[in-house]
Amino acid sequence: MEKELRLMKGNEAIAEAAIRAGVDGYFGYPITPQSEILEYLMEANPYERTGMVVLQAESEIAAINMVYGGAGCGKKVMTSSSSPGISLKQEGISYIAGAELPCLIVNVVRAGPGLGTIQPAQSDYFQSVKGGGHGDYHLIVLAPASVQDMADFVEVGFDLAFKYRNPVLILSDGAIGQMMEKVYLKPYIPRSTVFPEWATTGKTASRERNIITSLDLDPDGQEDFNHKLQAKYDDIKKNEVRFEEFMCEDAEYILIAYGTSARVCQKSVQIARGQGIRVGLLRPITLFPFPSVRISQLAEKVKGMLSVEMSAGQMVEDVLLAVNGKVPVRHFGRMGGIVTTPDEVVDTLKTLFIGGK
Repeated sequence: MEKELRLMKGNEAIAEAAIRAGVDGYFGYPITPQSEILEYLMEANPYERTGMVVLQAESEIAAINMVYGGAGCGKKVMTSSSSPGISLKQEGISYIAGAELPCLIVNVVRAGPGLGTIQPAQSDYFQSVKGGGHGDYHLIVLAPASVQDMADFVEVGFDLAFKYRNPVLILSDGAIGQMMEKVYLKPYIPRSTVFPEWATTGKTASRERNIITSLDLDPDGQEDFNHKLQAKYDDIKKNEVRFEEFMCEDAEYILIAYGTSARVCQKSVQIARGQGIRVGLLRPITLFPFPSVRISQLAEKVKGMLSVEMSAGQMVEDVLLAVNGKVPVRHFGRMGGIVTTPDEVVDTLKTLFIGGK
């Protein structure tokens, strides 16, 4: 069956992709600028099409704990929210990571802190990649830069979540969530009726009932478990790094940006090259695991790197760690929901590295 071509918002594309990916349940709560995900699913009534349950919970906290329960049953479950809503979910996310359960979480980021504004931002990077809740844990973090990515990363996210028994976060922003682009939607995947061996499905002929918890009152046992988690994260770092390069082959300067900022920077590269400045772009697709090795390799042959973000500077810390002093690294960002322009990026690059406009 061929893919279906549609014109959709990013939020709508995630919702439709979830229906087609055989998701068992969505639990969420409305918050701008991601409410279209819940609204689309409610209107589409996927239960009649695929048996997918869609429920508006009474709060973000209730929604993430419903995800916890569904994930414990071995089901493909997901939730979505925007920045303050994700903050409310952090305790549940930490519990899910500690219980080693797969699920998909979507954050359509808005500017903060606090309630902030409903405009797009990238200031949830620390929360997303450093473990926003308590304890030593990581989410796998995917950063879409298009409506097509929003749709594709649903299936990718669930594949990774079940492969590693770990929550996966799609870190989008208000611009990508609201913009409309053409998107190719994949055919329907039948919902699985096979339960993983670890699922809480009661006692079976081959095993006793499973008990899923993140609680261990024995410090030695809890430390052993944490070592197990760290080994898993090392495997993820080794096997799942994803990134995209644009005109980096002969570049003297590298822009590093993800999501909406990467879209802006692709045009910045073209403008700079039109002015005779050899600039390339590296776009991280996975923010955890971060493409540190590739950034380190590029640092061996360029004069400088500029981290472009819609924040005060968060990802730049990981760039600095990857470069490890080999070349100068600088940050350029806009805050409060302002999206930078390609010309601003080029002017900043020239000011910081070349000496004036």
